[in-house]
Amino acid sequence: MSDVVLSGAIRNNLLSMQNTAKLLAETNVRLATGLKVNSAIDDPTAFFTARSLDTRAADLTSLLDQMDQAVQTLTAADEGIKSLTKLVETAKATATQALDTPINASFVEGARDTFPDQSLKMSAVFTSIASTEVITVNYGGGAAQAVTVGGKTVSQFVAALAALSGVSASITTNGSLRIEADDGSDMVIANSIGSVATDLGVVGTFENGQNRTKFESDFNTLRIQINELALDASYQGVNLLNGNDLTVNFNESQTSQMTMQGVVMDSAGLGIGAVATDDFKTESKVRSFISQLDGAISSLRTQSSTFGANLGVVEIRQGFTDRMVNTLETGAANLTLADTNEEGANLLALQTRQSLGTTALRIASQAEQNVLQLF
Repeated sequence: MSDVVLSGAIRNNLLSMQNTAKLLAETNVRLATGLKVNSAIDDPTAFFTARSLDTRAADLTSLLDQMDQAVQTLTAADEGIKSLTKLVETAKATATQALDTPINASFVEGARDTFPDQSLKMSAVFTSIASTEVITVNYGGGAAQAVTVGGKTVSQFVAALAALSGVSASITTNGSLRIEADDGSDMVIANSIGSVATDLGVVGTFENGQNRTKFESDFNTLRIQINELALDASYQGVNLLNGNDLTVNFNESQTSQMTMQGVVMDSAGLGIGAVATDDFKTESKVRSFISQLDGAISSLRTQSSTFGANLGVVEIRQGFTDRMVNTLETGAANLTLADTNEEGANLLALQTRQSLGTTALRIASQAEQNVLQLF
């Protein structure tokens, strides 16, 4: 208070104690927060420099999350390529197995010594056969093909049978009629009009052949699976195997980035065509499909290498960014963190100073109290 007059000694001691109390308060705050710079008032330069470093570290940390998701997307694509390769190799094994499987025609032979003279008319050989009678042949579940006896000789009748699509017919050296389904599928011979097939001894269903039809259906099933797997190799809505691109930013200003080009890795994108009926019937056709599969495997391996290189770049930048974040945070900490050992020593020293100041103030006040002894 202005009405109270303090001596110079007391005032000096009081100011010293006030400064000590202020320093004690600051030291206690530093020890409590662990920071020597808690606000811009403490050290404007250090405070704003540290904030800038922390802000950049936070921006880079968010980029680390993006990079991690990019790694997962690339990993998903790589796993997809590995599985696609296995499917393509399985399809190649199917085609190779088809190539190694010989086609044996399904057939039927009539009675021996039935046709010693092929120049005779059918009605002369079998008096029970009328010219209007019709025989039908179908194989592999296809449509029935018909031949009418008419006025044909044995050789003409056999030629008419042989002219049917996918059917061979001949008179054996034993004089019997032999009818074959060339592709080895099940063959059905029946009477359409009359009983000519029965009279010839060739009526019925014949399953004694061997064909590649099963391999064709297996191949097409694998092709469908290739398409479905390529569509399923997505991560967070990005599918690098279905033509989606992926862009990864490596710095906060987005001036450093990498875009990974997506590819279409379904059967069409790999150049694997569908197998049509009887495509596996001929060796050259099977080999053409095997060639397609070899090309697909080569494409998958090349793309796997590309994605692997991309993954390596992202992981390298991820590690670099992680270390950069640590560097920035360390730099900010060096500007603002308090040395607890030093602050602890300061606290002890200030407490001692405060105690001495109290003692000095008491001694200074005793000089004025001596006046009272005069009364």
